[in-house]
Amino acid sequence: MSVVAFLPPSHQPPVQPGPPVNPARRPGVVLGLRARQWMVVAIVLGCVYLVVTAAALTGAWVNLNREPTNAELKRAAAAEVARRWQAWPAGRIFPERLSYATTHGGHSEFAGRLGIVPGTDCEPAVDAELGAILRKHGCRAVLRATYADQMQGVVITVGVVVFADPWAADRAYKEIPASTPVDAKRSLGVRPALRAAAFPGTAGARFNDAARQDRTSDRGGPYVVLTTSGQSDGRPASAISKVRPGLPFESAPQLGRQVARALSQQALPDCSGGEWRC
Repeated sequence: MSVVAFLPPSHQPPVQPGPPVNPARRPGVVLGLRARQWMVVAIVLGCVYLVVTAAALTGAWVNLNREPTNAELKRAAAAEVARRWQAWPAGRIFPERLSYATTHGGHSEFAGRLGIVPGTDCEPAVDAELGAILRKHGCRAVLRATYADQMQGVVITVGVVVFADPWAADRAYKEIPASTPVDAKRSLGVRPALRAAAFPGTAGARFNDAARQDRTSDRGGPYVVLTTSGQSDGRPASAISKVRPGLPFESAPQLGRQVARALSQQALPDCSGGEWRC
């Protein structure tokens, strides 16, 4: 029989107290503090993103709704001019009628359009010598149409040469040989020049390259406008007995100038019409 001794409380060995425990260092407390810190950081970053986004949206709204600057208007107008040869219908580039003034009568007459050439390639539209000059400066296209003066005795082919910008057009324009009437002794016609465009069944049905007797050139914006003229009866330049002054073909440079002016005249953007996207 075993005996268990019972000791009164006063005789139990005393419990030695351990070091004090810091509540902040307890694992659960540490994790809670870190979670709160990351939450604060996330809230701050979220607020920053909201502020940046609001500022960006405000700036975009202000930029889209502000009035354009003068520089922006000029750039838009220049770009619109450079696109006209593609954006405008052919009948707008070459109107059905163009006016010209006569020196002998002192009154205005009208040249009627006989037809528009469908092709726009540079090389077939001009003589080879002129084509080399245009190609050198980046010719993009040549648009052609033929007119007859009011008496239908003179036929004029008008050509619009398209370049990338006004500077390229100006360089090409300065290299084009000066316009001179035909010299019968040489029997060369007017070379190099815009090639004649004949249209069967019209007053210009007989107008071909051999019948060219006069040529002119003009410039407007990124366009060089050329003309070549001759008699509607198709008589070759070699049949001319003497050098004829430009009077019979006085309408040609006027037609070219009108076409060049219409194509190159800048217009400020108009958001109310259908030609501008604002």
